[in-house]
Amino acid sequence: MKLATLRDGSRDGRLVVVSRDLTRATGVPHIARTLQAALDDWQHVGPRLQDVAAMLETGAEPTERFHERDALSPLPRAYQWADGSAYVNHVELVRKARGAEMPPSFWEDPLMYQGGSDSFLAPRGPIRMADEAWGIDCEGEVAVIVGDVPMGADIDTCREAIELVMLVNDVSLRGLIPAELGKGFGFFHAKPSSAFSPVTVTPDELGDAWDGGKLSLPLEVDLNGEAFGRANAGVDMTFDFPRLIAHAAKTRPLCAGTIIGSGTVSNKGPDGDPGKPVSEGGAGYSCIAEIRMIETIKAGKPSTPFMRFGDTVRIEMKDADGHSIFGAIEQTVEKA
Repeated sequence: MKLATLRDGSRDGRLVVVSRDLTRATGVPHIARTLQAALDDWQHVGPRLQDVAAMLETGAEPTERFHERDALSPLPRAYQWADGSAYVNHVELVRKARGAEMPPSFWEDPLMYQGGSDSFLAPRGPIRMADEAWGIDCEGEVAVIVGDVPMGADIDTCREAIELVMLVNDVSLRGLIPAELGKGFGFFHAKPSSAFSPVTVTPDELGDAWDGGKLSLPLEVDLNGEAFGRANAGVDMTFDFPRLIAHAAKTRPLCAGTIIGSGTVSNKGPDGDPGKPVSEGGAGYSCIAEIRMIETIKAGKPSTPFMRFGDTVRIEMKDADGHSIFGAIEQTVEKA
């Protein structure tokens, strides 16, 4: 089943069920007006939405044309957004670029920050920033939406709590990160609103690519129309989603609708090296910071600029037949 939230003039939009080919949709106000309302009673609402999805595929439901540009993030706002750093290769590169050793604990205990969840960007809306000097960066990620998770939940409980899967552009302002972290109190200004894919899907839509905790397909990241990243989201993922969810729930329950992110998808090279750009036959990168780290390691300084006003990022994932699964996040940086 595929779900989306369309603009309707309200803060939280209206929930629709979307066809597998992303061309048609049908509204479900008689079942749940919003995605959050559906998640709040997923045990009863989920099967009813699945029935609608099945009828949509057979033509038994009235439909409207689905346009990704009309979609908000599936949850335009959420009770909680916690982003992990599951690809420790990415963390290792960050520290190596500044000459710092990585603590062994980073391979055993996930990093995670709590992001702002009161207002997410639309997947086809602009990224508005006041200053290019803030170091505007994209971060291509995978995320899951969970049902209720009790505090201290075990891995199996966390795995069963995964209701939906989607993509993320976790916008980061790299120029603001050092000063904020230097205060010893974490991110705030450096992590503005994120955007999620036009469509979120139930895990069964992912077939063999989903193993219950990882999504093993390439994440396509393009910058200004050029291939920038093709890293496989199931490769080099040190902590899978059940592990990330368990980490988030260690000291608190997670309410239905909590979003857990994977962190920047990152692959090592075939020989364990940092990896090469797509233009050189490598898997490339899911954020600009990573290629800048590699440039620093090799040449002593970065040469790739962060995003500037007018630059466009596109983030998408396709199935084995080349069909878009979640629709595409496509955003242009504009001056606020």
